[in-house]
Amino acid sequence: MIDWLDPANIGFPDLECALEEPDGLLAVGGDLSPEWLICAYRRGIFPWFSADQPILWWSPDPRMVLFPDELRVRRSLAKRLRNAGFTISFDRAFDAVIDQCAALRASAEGTWISPRIKRAYSRLHALGHAHSVEVWESDALVGGLYGVRMGRVFFGESMFSRRPDASKIALVELVRCFRERFELAMIDCQVHTDHLQRMGAREIARRDFTSLLERYIDAEAI
Repeated sequence: MIDWLDPANIGFPDLECALEEPDGLLAVGGDLSPEWLICAYRRGIFPWFSADQPILWWSPDPRMVLFPDELRVRRSLAKRLRNAGFTISFDRAFDAVIDQCAALRASAEGTWISPRIKRAYSRLHALGHAHSVEVWESDALVGGLYGVRMGRVFFGESMFSRRPDASKIALVELVRCFRERFELAMIDCQVHTDHLQRMGAREIARRDFTSLLERYIDAEAI
């Protein structure tokens, strides 16, 4: 049985109630207000659903995580970082980044980044919880990523590239900057992808992920 959440009452079932198939589906319904989203991320829960579905909430087991000290920057990527002529910015074009993430996925296999999702994360950005990294070639936005930061944890949501390695460069710069500013402890990558695994992300058990959340979610940099 999957819990149907009342939008008027913020709260989620125990993570152990999540289904094994599909992996991590925890609950349906609720709302995408900042209060709901903040509550979800604090528990290690995220929304993921297509435009024609109700809100679906997930907490998969295992969980894909990137620890900053384990980031892999291959020689070819390091060379591109030095010589590609890209400019990096943070929170300069949040809405443009999420639009590009949605467009790239729509042209491939369809996108879950619906107008409703865009509005929800734009509200989080306006409140200072959601952030973007932009990669520019002259005045053109050619890569980037966005997600949510709480304490020393960054919850990655999506990334895009219009030039080779542009999203990887965004991730490298996120790690560099957030490690310095917030003593970043981990990046939640949600589910396995080969792309992130090649950059050093790995799967850990959900119970270990939630233990790390409890440790770092309220911890701020000194």
